[in-house]
Amino acid sequence: MDSIILQAIKDNELQAYYQPQYDAVTGHIVSAEALVRWIKPDGTVVPPFQFIPEAENSGIVTEIDWHMAYQVCKLLDEQKRNNEQQFPIAVNFSRHHIREENFVQKLVELTDQFHIPHELFEVEITESAMVNEEEKILGWINGVRNAGFSVAIDDFGSGLSSLQFVKDMPADILKIDKSLLSHNCENEKERIVLESIFYFANRLKLTTIAEGVETKEQLGFMKTCGCNRIQGYLFAKPMPKTDFLALCRLNQQTNFDSDILGIQSPISAMELLMGVVFRKYPLVIFSNLTRNTYYMMAYENFTSRSCPSTGIFDELIVHGTASMHDEDKKIFSDAFNRLHLLQAHADGEPFVCAVTRQLGDDGIYRRVETTDYFVKSPSSDDVLVITLCDNLE
Repeated sequence: MDSIILQAIKDNELQAYYQPQYDAVTGHIVSAEALVRWIKPDGTVVPPFQFIPEAENSGIVTEIDWHMAYQVCKLLDEQKRNNEQQFPIAVNFSRHHIREENFVQKLVELTDQFHIPHELFEVEITESAMVNEEEKILGWINGVRNAGFSVAIDDFGSGLSSLQFVKDMPADILKIDKSLLSHNCENEKERIVLESIFYFANRLKLTTIAEGVETKEQLGFMKTCGCNRIQGYLFAKPMPKTDFLALCRLNQQTNFDSDILGIQSPISAMELLMGVVFRKYPLVIFSNLTRNTYYMMAYENFTSRSCPSTGIFDELIVHGTASMHDEDKKIFSDAFNRLHLLQAHADGEPFVCAVTRQLGDDGIYRRVETTDYFVKSPSSDDVLVITLCDNLE
């Protein structure tokens, strides 16, 4: 079989078909995925499942992957020479490439041969390829990204998906497997799982792509969850190069006629709200005064970034007090020590607020407003606090 496949590559029978990916809000094409199809001389199309598994087992799949990469570069080059609009195109790479020592160099040489900007070429690898390869795949992904290419984790949710794994992988794109849409997004458990995946992916600043979107119900739900891109038969099947080029020239908007506010899910609305909160307050802390613990919910562009992201609340206040101006140390400590906050909560105070001068990482004191809001958990009697800190200058 290997020799037959190699001959098919040589005879250019293995062709790249392109499936467009659409912006979930605007309905415009924003990217695509290249998928292999074996076109026999008599016009017969051999689907991937009839030859890819065997090629994967033998390792010959790497030749197929590089052949697809070459065709993608040729297409992007043709668009550039014709002064046509280009979109990033993802190419699937087998787990065998993880052990290909010169992979990044080879990819750079190929794209540079056609003068293709690296941001237009996305490297896609399946989630299952990374099982038991965490250390090696980490270095491989870093090498690919350092060369300017985006990395997509494909088929997320098709196997034993791990949030810890996604957290540790420095990827750019998370592709949600179509198996998670098997109940047409009408099953409550399915909706909860999908909402949660999109929420944590967006918080990790991962671009999300929903695969296998085939119904209006699935589309409507995807639009409420903060999904970035959508791909599936509802919009377009994988198509040959000529059809894809024609579609890119049109780049017409698909019929997204639903008002997103009418189908907004609670978790998506919460995400939008939190985005506004994080934009206003560069430091957001969630604390449990009863258990003397805290963790940072957001910590960006604040005057000082030397505070641990999680730990003991009493130690947090000691750390914060030490960073204050000498004249403001007592003000900060008196206002936000745990005993005072617990007493304020017992007295029915809704919040505690103070303005102090804090030493920034650049050695300059700046006025900072710190407000601790008391919140109630529906499942616990613990005294909880959300801290919002704002740079006033």
